[in-house]
Amino acid sequence: IIMVVNMEIGMITPPVGLNLFVTSGVTGMPLWEVVKAASPWLLVMLTFLILITYIPQISLFLPQLLF
Repeated sequence: IIMVVNMEIGMITPPVGLNLFVTSGVTGMPLWEVVKAASPWLLVMLTFLILITYIPQISLFLPQLLF
């Protein structure tokens, strides 16, 4: 889970920001507007990453139910 969240954060942050370029191309919006629109979601994902990193019970909840 931590790896997936890290990968998504990497895909929406410059300089790579592949998801930003794809979204800009599909919608026809300028890249800067797409970056501004994605900024609140970046803060949400960073907060979630901090939570699942320092409180492992969040990401281990379902596996613990299975075993």
